[in-house]
Amino acid sequence: MQTILIVEDDMDIHNLIKELLEKQKYKVLDSYSGTEALMVLEREKADLILLDLMLPGLNGEEIVKKVKDIPMIVISAKISPEDKVNVLLNGANDYITKPFSTEELLARIQVQFRIKESKRENKELTYKEMILSEERQAIIMKEKQVHLTRTEFAILKQLLRNPKQVVTKSKLLELISHDTLDCDENSLKVHISNLRKKIRQLTKEEYIESVWGIGFKMHE
Repeated sequence: MQTILIVEDDMDIHNLIKELLEKQKYKVLDSYSGTEALMVLEREKADLILLDLMLPGLNGEEIVKKVKDIPMIVISAKISPEDKVNVLLNGANDYITKPFSTEELLARIQVQFRIKESKRENKELTYKEMILSEERQAIIMKEKQVHLTRTEFAILKQLLRNPKQVVTKSKLLELISHDTLDCDENSLKVHISNLRKKIRQLTKEEYIESVWGIGFKMHE
């Protein structure tokens, strides 16, 4: 279930949006000021924020500047082009003015979730039953996951990009040098061994194959 945080101090508007979202089976988090919104985000995970600008205490513009990792739709009575441009340039994903159509609001919410899902998919590599998630920095199989170190993740990412191709040790070290400095030819075998051990926590199938004297590839 996707979770949406409403940051709106007008009770009528807040309750209208909340009822609308709950009918669409979204989980709703409530806050009525900018300060309260930050407190809610410290203890709860939100997938999207619906944000008013004119709030008591910390205003909406400050929230936009402080929160950078959650999609945000501003819902405001401020209608000047300058207000819209400033908020969008500072990090908001969309802007809708009051009064608003509930159908339009739902459509804009769906667009943001589609964009987020597309970004998530682009941060995942798959091979057989394995999913390598950049967002989690983990291997996922059958709803179980195991966390990888930065170096382990960098190695597996390169092998998964061309799973049928043998990657030489020197080429692999070159490819991962942009992501990690914690690897040389002597330690590469250790990282590969650790990767295999972590994969075995999820499956008995071998996923990484050593090609003697050359390098590594994904096991077919």
